[in-house]
Amino acid sequence: MSRAPHRVYFIPGMFGFGRLAGYDYFNHVRVGLEKRFHDAGLEVTFEDVPAPPTSSMRYRSRIVATTIERTAGNEGPIHLVGHSTGGLDLRLVLSPTVSLGLDPSLLEWRSRVQSAISINAPHYGTPVAGFFATVSGTRLLYALSLITVIALSIGEPSLAIFSRLLAGVGGIDSIFGGDMRLFSRVTDNVLRFVDKDARNEIGDFLSKVRVDQGGIIQLMPEAVDLFNASTETHPDVRFGCVASAAPAPRSMRFARRIRSPYAAFTAAIYSTLYQFASKVPDVYPYARPNERELALLRSGIDHEIGDATNDGIVPTLSMLHGNLIWAGEADHLDVLGHFADDDEDERRREPGVSPHRDWITSGARFSRKRFNALLDAVAAFQLQV
Repeated sequence: MSRAPHRVYFIPGMFGFGRLAGYDYFNHVRVGLEKRFHDAGLEVTFEDVPAPPTSSMRYRSRIVATTIERTAGNEGPIHLVGHSTGGLDLRLVLSPTVSLGLDPSLLEWRSRVQSAISINAPHYGTPVAGFFATVSGTRLLYALSLITVIALSIGEPSLAIFSRLLAGVGGIDSIFGGDMRLFSRVTDNVLRFVDKDARNEIGDFLSKVRVDQGGIIQLMPEAVDLFNASTETHPDVRFGCVASAAPAPRSMRFARRIRSPYAAFTAAIYSTLYQFASKVPDVYPYARPNERELALLRSGIDHEIGDATNDGIVPTLSMLHGNLIWAGEADHLDVLGHFADDDEDERRREPGVSPHRDWITSGARFSRKRFNALLDAVAAFQLQV
């Protein structure tokens, strides 16, 4: 193996980011993989791809290509890790016959790619995309983006911040019935609680969500069917995938039992998203797991697995592509380390490491033990241990 450092590139998904307002979106994955590479006696560097949150996959893939070409140097193995839509971006940029409108010299780095891992990616599409493409869905997507950024950057909002947010968007019905000018006012009110630089970064991020949503319709099962027909698998790259499922919310009483007002509010949003993600396409089916994949899914997921099973955003069976390397109970962002963590002893052992922060209340009960098992599987696949 080359003595040059391994280079790992993180590609964010829908309403995801690399670094924003001082928060490192992939921090927990980065810290975990860095330790595993070093334990194996290998040097590794990491890079975030600044892919826009909801732009078209072709546009996002050009960002992937130019970012890697600019930063990868001339030697060393390359590994791509794409979360959600990022898993489709890496497939597109690695396809031998892809047409991204770039000079071929900007894609020469592809010969050095050893592994490409998708985490909770919609390889067969997601019904949520069809909902997000509607007027009501666009409003919920914007609200969800705002909630995600606020929850991850500052943790669960204080009552002062949450009251501003709730006064602006109201309940889930108010989100569906409001207009984008309302959300702009809510954003301005909430962002008063962060410093000027962070305010500008978050405002720019949310503006991208409002202005360019070309990638949303491309994630519908009908559209991904064409993607799969036209995208080739690079023969020299090992493709792996991570798949998870979150529990179905039994009713809105699930939210009312939660003490925190913010947790109850996000639980209501999760319930809505889950219902849309559980709709089964009539014509464009998801992957059919083989015996090994089905055994791995059943060993990690506590409930029955079918076409309606999902992580709140992406159907579980839509996540299968290449070699399934880990499966478990988790929601869409748990798998990146964004989960509720009450282990004070562990936090004290990790000075300087960002705390785990939950993005939305799903009831998945993801834990450090599961997260470490996921990272073990990712690192082993990257290094073929």
